[in-house]
Amino acid sequence: PSMAQEAAPVLLVVLARLVSSTWHEGSGYYMAESHTNEVYAEEAPPEPALDYRRVPQWCATLNIHRGEATCYSPRGGSYRSSLGTRCELSCARGYRLVGPSAVQCLPSRHWSGMAYCRQIRCHVLPAVLRGSYVCSAGVQMDSRCDYACLPGYQLEGDRSRICMEDGRWSGSEPICVDTEPPKIRCPDSRERIAEPGKLTATVYWDPPRVKDSADGIIKRVMLRGPEPGSEFPEGEHVIRYTAHDQAYNRASCKFSIRVQVRRCPVLKPPQNGYLSCTSDGNNYGATCEYLCEGGYERQGTSLRVCQSTQQWTGSQPLCAPMQINTDVNSAASLLDQFHEKRRLLVISAPDPSNRYYKMQISMLQVRRPSCHPHLPISTSSTLSPPRPPQQAACGLDLRHVTTVELVGQPPHEVGRIREHQLSLGIIEELRQFLHLTRSHFNAVLLDKAGADRERYISPISPDELFIFIDTYLLSEREAARRAQSGDPCE
Repeated sequence: PSMAQEAAPVLLVVLARLVSSTWHEGSGYYMAESHTNEVYAEEAPPEPALDYRRVPQWCATLNIHRGEATCYSPRGGSYRSSLGTRCELSCARGYRLVGPSAVQCLPSRHWSGMAYCRQIRCHVLPAVLRGSYVCSAGVQMDSRCDYACLPGYQLEGDRSRICMEDGRWSGSEPICVDTEPPKIRCPDSRERIAEPGKLTATVYWDPPRVKDSADGIIKRVMLRGPEPGSEFPEGEHVIRYTAHDQAYNRASCKFSIRVQVRRCPVLKPPQNGYLSCTSDGNNYGATCEYLCEGGYERQGTSLRVCQSTQQWTGSQPLCAPMQINTDVNSAASLLDQFHEKRRLLVISAPDPSNRYYKMQISMLQVRRPSCHPHLPISTSSTLSPPRPPQQAACGLDLRHVTTVELVGQPPHEVGRIREHQLSLGIIEELRQFLHLTRSHFNAVLLDKAGADRERYISPISPDELFIFIDTYLLSEREAARRAQSGDPCE
């Protein structure tokens, strides 16, 4: 070979040494590491001479905890760690490979990389408000966590979550919501008897018992119906309550109140009379008073009361024609017979031929029989044409008016009430007591209490008399009966 060819390796060695020299900052020169000017010729290292019969393993045997290595050697399957062997790494289920997935045995007798298997874990699940969860294997892969809520709450969302291979939990986080309505219990239904003399009963009750199965808090309880302590009329009444909890779940309950009115048999009015009853007429505690029409008087008890046994006290009285006793010792005894029963129209005249007296008797026809005294009469105060005598007599009886006549001069003076004659002593006492003169026609109207209510010095027509009585002398009871019907005497 030529000299150039021989010199080439030496030149390469020198250049290599120059390149590997050390740079000293600021000097502008490189110094050799050996600090000498000697030049060495270097040669490439020879390929390792491997004798697999004497050294079967070149790299250390791969051993991955919780994993395995699948190796492929150029020399065959029996050489798992010879030079150039390539191994693919994998982990058991529940573990994840950290590092390269494949390594190769290098001439340096080391593998090209390192890897290990790390257990797959999910993050710790957050706590659930008003609930809890239980996991089968903590936060490891395939661990299943089952959720549950406190009493009164329901789970919305996934009931279970599983730790997956990617380290995340399946599904989404559920919540516990209050969807269960509160529990409400109303009072028991009840029955009450109406109070005496009333058609109603006052009923009290305790408020309903309400409980929320969740947090125990009741936001509002509403009542539909009367408040406790109210008066309930006869019949059945439904009371409703509605309760709302904090989540506005609603529950309702109801109960009934039945009010019973105890009643006695309906009383019949007596013949020639009528009844005046309080309250509803025949309910427990009602009082009925027996009253007789004009010209009749009551014989028997005046009041009857409906008892709780639904029976009336006493027995039914009668309305018998009024008996006038003129055989008395004084005018006061005579007038007492009419007290609170009849009104009196006392007519005085100097003699039977007196013109005013004859006109008055003709208009009133006091000695004619009465007509239909048991019927109610009209409240009309409008003047009508002159009444026939029979109608006038009927009107007097309907207004409970009895006529007394004092006519003439003593010793031939006459006094009479209908067909009953009065003694001279009684006549004189009446004149003095009522201040009636014998000198001219005069009359006085007494009310049922015996009080002097109006005086007349000339004849009075039936219409004028009836208007005065209807306007000023009727009791409330008489006026109410008068308003129920028209005038039966027309």
